[in-house]
Parts: sequence; structure tokens; C-alpha cells
Amino acid sequence: MTGRHRRRSRLRAGTAVLATLAVVAVVAGARIVAGQFGGGGCSGQVRLSVAVAPEIATAVQQSAAEWVAGKAAVDGTCVAVDVRAADPADVAAVLSAGQKVSLAGAGAPRAGVTPPDVWVPDARTWLQRLRAAAPQLAFTDEGSVAMSPVVMAMPEPVAKRLGWPKQKLGYADLVAQITTSTNFRAGTVDPTRDAAALSGLLVLSGSATTLDQRRPGTSNGLLRALATDTSVLRDDLMAQLPQGSDAGSLAAGLGLAAMSESDVVRYNAATPPVGLAALYLDPAATPLDYPFAVMPELGRPQAEAAHQLYDVLSGSAGFRGRLAAAGVRPPDGSAPAGLKAPAGAPSRVGPSPGAGSGEAAAATTDGAAIDRALAGWSAVVAPARILAIVDASQSMRTPVPTARNATRMQVTLAAARSGLGLFSDDWQVGLWLFAAGVGTGNHRELVPIGPLTDKRADVARALGGIQPAGGDAGLYRTILDGYREVQEGWQAGRVNSVLLLTDGADAGQKAGDIKLDELLAELDAAKSVDRPVQVIVVGVGDAVDRSPLEQITRQTGGGVFIAEDPAQIGAVFLEALSLRTSTTR
Repeated sequence: MTGRHRRRSRLRAGTAVLATLAVVAVVAGARIVAGQFGGGGCSGQVRLSVAVAPEIATAVQQSAAEWVAGKAAVDGTCVAVDVRAADPADVAAVLSAGQKVSLAGAGAPRAGVTPPDVWVPDARTWLQRLRAAAPQLAFTDEGSVAMSPVVMAMPEPVAKRLGWPKQKLGYADLVAQITTSTNFRAGTVDPTRDAAALSGLLVLSGSATTLDQRRPGTSNGLLRALATDTSVLRDDLMAQLPQGSDAGSLAAGLGLAAMSESDVVRYNAATPPVGLAALYLDPAATPLDYPFAVMPELGRPQAEAAHQLYDVLSGSAGFRGRLAAAGVRPPDGSAPAGLKAPAGAPSRVGPSPGAGSGEAAAATTDGAAIDRALAGWSAVVAPARILAIVDASQSMRTPVPTARNATRMQVTLAAARSGLGLFSDDWQVGLWLFAAGVGTGNHRELVPIGPLTDKRADVARALGGIQPAGGDAGLYRTILDGYREVQEGWQAGRVNSVLLLTDGADAGQKAGDIKLDELLAELDAAKSVDRPVQVIVVGVGDAVDRSPLEQITRQTGGGVFIAEDPAQIGAVFLEALSLRTSTTR
């Protein structure tokens, strides 16, 4: 980012060590809190496994033990409960793998983590993401059992320098600090793996989008600044906070990160050298709301036992007291006795609109907003080597009424230029144009694939000069040529991809083009397990024939993303780029 030194993202530095620590922590946590309990005066056993976000696992375990000791039973059969702490990202990985879908950031299932009967993640956004990826996973969301607001956490001296607590700060103030200050570090946990970080990214990105109208590039600057200091684990983020109150320590440490209120409570309870201030901004970020999700296909006795356990947790004063001791609020957002809330914390954080019976309603974060935020994030942090191929055939001259009659080409190039602003300098990007008569095989190289450190201006200039040609060209032959080009220069440690931007009109029907069957056969012969190349197609308009394009991407890996309303291509373009999460080898 202009005006600041770009540090290497902690997603890339030390990832292997942090991943190993994560495995040890999760497995060790499960062993510490796991327990099986069975009441007396009943026969048989209904077994229930419960995976719980680590910060409330002990509270759930103790309350479950009390319930079972009090002769918990279903139709005269004893209940045995096994409660274990589990990182929500690890459970999401197991569940998504079981449904044969992928979830950004979840990765492959960890050894020792198994699908539970009941899952209590830290936020309902996990359930939203899983529902979007695997609609067939029909779990039952009983309701919330706890709540922790998501706040903007700052070292107290830094917050006071900005006017806290006397001056009411807003998201725009924080975004300005993040994107313009040369001595202010904002950090985050990977938002694809951390619900509080995702909630913070959503509110900060929303403010940055508004500021884009006055300061173009604010959104891109925000994402790139956060990506500079990204941690894989929450504890690693905490370790980057200032370790002293002197000017040097404050300048070297993180100045801002989205965290849960409970994170701030636990951090300050350890009496660190510099305490954290929690900023409760308006509008509030989506809180962590700890939903009680019952997995599908349980037998009736197990489902009934799960429902009873939810009733115990939602109605137990003892459980609420244990939550308070852990720095977590009950689902109604109140601050009960025993909760050592940060300075300035509200006595009650209002539940989401529509809440009833004293419980927080389901998080109202829009699923599409989550997709956009994570797509933009992935576009910044995932290393890539990509060949972008722009369709310049005559059909790209078609006007788009919803975009003030700009042509398909104009809206496509606008999306490409916006995407280019997100790409880090360590990306490798090349640009081809394809249309009839523009070069050998109906394509022409505008910019060879190379690091954006050297090529950014060349790519921007080339995009600005593209105009639709007078004829049509062979789409399938161009895909094959591009695939071979990327594979020939394949690089390990990157997602190697062909990105095609086209309106797909009459694909495979141009004179001189190859047939679909021939293309599929050639791709099958060329693909290599050791040198994988994805083909990602961004379709523009309502003339795109999805079926043959999906046959191609099934052969190569990748996907087809279509903006039937070309005015929406910017969001679709980012969604397509978020696919670059695998095949790096």
C-alpha cells in the first residue's frame, strides 16, 4: 500500500508451525473437557456427542454433567453426554468434507476431529456458510445459548490518542487510520477461519465502500492493510499486541483488531503491560451468538436428548453464571454479575431484530455480503499465477441497459480494473485478447505472465486499450491454448489458473474453432496431478451457455460464474477469484 512498508502476511510466514500448534491445542482441549456422564435409576444409554467453541466448552461441560447427574433420561433410557472443545473451523471442515463440498478457510479435516451430534460454534455465520455450500445438510438450529459482542479492540494508549473515551469514534475514523496512517498497524485473524474477524471485516468493508465515493481505492487499501498483518490463530494475533507503553512498543505492536468482547475480557484479566480498550461502535458488528445446532439423521432418542440439553443450557442460572466467569454474556445480551466487562461496555447489547423469549435471534448478516467479503479477502491473500483472457468478439459491443447502456466490454473491463487493484504485488498476471483476426489462433498476447511488481502498469494500460473487434473467434481453441501456456510455466506454491472473461455467445460454433469433445479430450490428455491448472470462466450476459463451460471446468478444476445482468459483474468477478484456494501443491 502506498506510504507504508508492507510486511509479509502471517498467513504465509510460519504457517506450518501455527498449524501444528492448532492441532495440538484442539486435541489437547478435547481431552481436557471431554467427559461421559450417566444418571442413575434408568436403563440403557442414549449417547450424545457435543462439539463446542472452546471459550464456552467448560461451561457447557459442567452444566451437562449436572443435568445428567440429575437422572437425565429419554423414555426411561439414560443419557450419556460427551462434550469436547473444538475449533469451529475444524468442525466446519469435517462437516463440509462429509457433504463433498469445500468451505473457504476450513481446509482438510484434522485428525481426531469427528462429526458431532450437536454443534455449538461461536457464530451462526458458520451455519449460514455451510447451508450455502451444502443445502442438503439440514441441521436444526434450536437457538442461541450465549452471546459476545464483536468490538474494535485497541491498546488503551492508542485509543486515547484518538480521543477515546471522550470522543465517540466511528468506523470511518478507523478506516481512515488503517488506510492512510504510516505508523498504525491493524491486524486480523484469517476471517475465513474466525467468526469475530469476519464480523469485523464486514463492518469495516461496508464503511470503506461508502468512503470509496470520496476516496477511490479505500476498500482495496483496507483489505491490503489487513492482509499485511494476518494471523492464522487468535493467540498469535494477541501476541502481536504492544508489550510496553513506551512509544517504540506502541508503534511496533498492533493498534487495532476486531475481537469478541470475551477476548478482551480474557486478555485484560491476565494484567498485560498494556490493556485493551473495547470500542462498541454503531452500528454494532454482528455478535458471536453461539447457536445450538442439532445435526440431521439422529434417531428420535438422540434428537430428544439434544433438545433437552438445549433447554437446560438456555434456562439454567448456573450456566449463565459459568458463562459470565468465562467473559461471555447470556443470549439476551445482558451483563450479569460476575462478568468483568471492559470499560464503557453497555449493560445490555440488544439482540438482533425479531428476537423473542429473551434469546438472541438468528444473526441477520446477509449471506451475499459474507460471500462478497470473503471473495474480496481471498483475492488479496491467496498467491496466484493467472492468465486473464478477455473476449473481444463483436458480441461484446452489446449495450447493458442496467449499466446506463455501457457495453458488455466496458462493464467487463471495469470489473477487471477493479480486481487488479486488489491483487498483491507478488501475484503473477498475464493478459490475452481473443477475437477474430487478432493473431495466431485468434488470440494475441498483450502482457506476458509476470510479477505485478513489474507488470501492474502494463496490465492497466493494456486493459484500457481493449476494444471489441469486428468478428467472432474460437473460444474453445483459445481455452486450450491458454491452458497449455499456464501449464508450461507452472509454478509450485501458487494457484495456477486461466481466467476467461466472455459473453460466451455461440461458443464452439465459430469457423476454425475446435469441437467441445476435442477440447475435452485434449485437456484430459494435458492435465497433470503434479502441475494442476484451473480454468475459471466469468460469463457476461444472458447468452452464456453454461453447460459446455461446466464440462470444461469439471475436467480442469475451477468453475463457471455468470453475471446474467452484466452490471453485477464486479461481484461475480470477486466470487470467481475466491475460488483460488486449492491446487497450489
